[in-house]
Amino acid sequence: MCGIVGFTGRRQAAGILLDGLGKLEYRGYDSAGMAVRDEQGTVRVIKATGKLKNLEEKTQQGASLPGCCGIGHTRWATHGEPNEKNAHPHISGAFEPERLDYSDCTVVGVHNGIIENFEELKDKLLRHGYKLYSDTDTEIAIKIVDYYYNKYKIGPIDAINRMMVRVRGSYALALMFKDHPGEIYAARKDSPMIIGIADGESFLASDVPAVLKYTRDVYYIGNHQAARILPGEVHFFDLNGDEISIPCKKITMDASAAGKNGYEHYMMKEIHEQPSTLRDTLESLMKDERIDLAGAGMDDEYLKGIRDVYIVACGSAWHVGMTAQYVIEDMAELPVRVELASEFRYRKLLLGKDSLVIVISQSGETADSLSALRIAKEMGARTLGIVNVEGSSIAREADEVLYTKAGPEIAVATTKAFTAQLMVMYAFALQLALARGKIGEEAYRKDIRELQALPDRVSYLLTQKGRIQWIASRYCAAHDAFFIGRGSDYAISMEGSLKLKEISYIHSEAYAAGELKHGTISLIEDNTLIVGVLTQKELMEKTISNMKECKARGAYLMGILSEQSAPHIEEQLDFILKIPETDSHFAGIPAVIPLQLLGYYISVSKGLDVDKPRNLAKSVTVE
Repeated sequence: MCGIVGFTGRRQAAGILLDGLGKLEYRGYDSAGMAVRDEQGTVRVIKATGKLKNLEEKTQQGASLPGCCGIGHTRWATHGEPNEKNAHPHISGAFEPERLDYSDCTVVGVHNGIIENFEELKDKLLRHGYKLYSDTDTEIAIKIVDYYYNKYKIGPIDAINRMMVRVRGSYALALMFKDHPGEIYAARKDSPMIIGIADGESFLASDVPAVLKYTRDVYYIGNHQAARILPGEVHFFDLNGDEISIPCKKITMDASAAGKNGYEHYMMKEIHEQPSTLRDTLESLMKDERIDLAGAGMDDEYLKGIRDVYIVACGSAWHVGMTAQYVIEDMAELPVRVELASEFRYRKLLLGKDSLVIVISQSGETADSLSALRIAKEMGARTLGIVNVEGSSIAREADEVLYTKAGPEIAVATTKAFTAQLMVMYAFALQLALARGKIGEEAYRKDIRELQALPDRVSYLLTQKGRIQWIASRYCAAHDAFFIGRGSDYAISMEGSLKLKEISYIHSEAYAAGELKHGTISLIEDNTLIVGVLTQKELMEKTISNMKECKARGAYLMGILSEQSAPHIEEQLDFILKIPETDSHFAGIPAVIPLQLLGYYISVSKGLDVDKPRNLAKSVTVE
């Protein structure tokens, strides 16, 4: 949630800040703002509500903000509604929208995260004569730093450290101090932040794509650490104020991967990237035509000793876990529990040293998932992170990690990261089944070939877009839709339903097919769209029966079926889309492609912003 950027160097800062914010707008687009300091020490602050283009227009593409040191922010609102007074940056004095020059303010800052004890800190500030102009917790954090800085006449790092001791919650903070021109100060706890260095220039951002254009040498600042950033150099400090060393990492990501590459929307580009990301992800898990998880500490000896598996995730990653639960239990005959990370941490858990807790997160920074990981480690369970971002918090803190090779995913609605995560879980399930002696060598090799065939099957499905466009145009004005399936098809139905609702704003629900008649069927009206996922052959006829119950009440039936489905099955549906014949364990990947396209085309038909749906942000780094 929220994107922060910073720059200090030889060039004009405003243009670089706007460029970085453009790369991070997927993290929040309720408002945006910048603070830039020029060579005379003048600090100018400009904010705009709405999307980043409004800030660009207000600053004349940054031309109206001279200066080579600055910070910027794009906001996803938590405390306080989206308006100009609540937009970042925030200052240590009084904010007046008509006033641009805030050179008299001791501290100017931007923040990503949530300050949990802001009411307590607010009372403290009010007792000491501070006046507050916004409804945000960020203003409180900035003024707490100002309070310590001025009361104790200490340096920025000491003031920031005192703030970190006093504040509870999560934060990534970037600050400029009046008395330290050309410098940016930063602090972090649980919210992502990287610092990049180039020749005579330094960059700060919430995520790698914001700095790829300028540098590939980055530092991942740790929890309860602070940084002093000067042009071309950075110094890190622990909570005691002692300078510490952090290794520099080289980013290998292709900068062009963060662009649209000719597609109208990032989401469509990322849908089309799935064949390559699936292929790259599977290849990263294989050696000599066999799955090799030993590099992640998951050798066959360890896999044999696992007592139970917990999969912990949020949103689409949770749907990956639900799908994997069916596959692991069927193939490896091992009990699996799939937990919402936001609930996992509040339950009485029965974890032991033989339990494996798998935490799935695209960003590797999801707040609830990260907290669940830490709880699992405290209880002595072994933890495995499945993430897309190297150097992310979950990647660093998990005992072991497996990476998806999806590259940057910019659209808020996940597509390629979802299928890449599924590929990892399929490979894990297959190797677990072999290690536990539940499948033989011949079946293992056959399933390897099935996994290797998935990228080409996805490529074929992308040639069938026209049929999805047709039904999308028919149902773009729908008020309700229901997605149903049984077994792993139910899990894929949940992902299809989420795709539709999050980008088209159509009310959509997913149900295990047999549950639809237990109350929800009362909502079925004429022409209600029912989408059935029908890849599990032994369960198909039962799901069809449930769909016909809806048909009798006026519903329109759409089915996702395998190529070899019987003609009498197809005749009972109003619209069908066939996926290439795939082993039922692994059919989730081809089955979800039409559902991604359905959500996309309905959103486009309604003229909505596909990549940046309302009220959502890409990486949920707050609880």
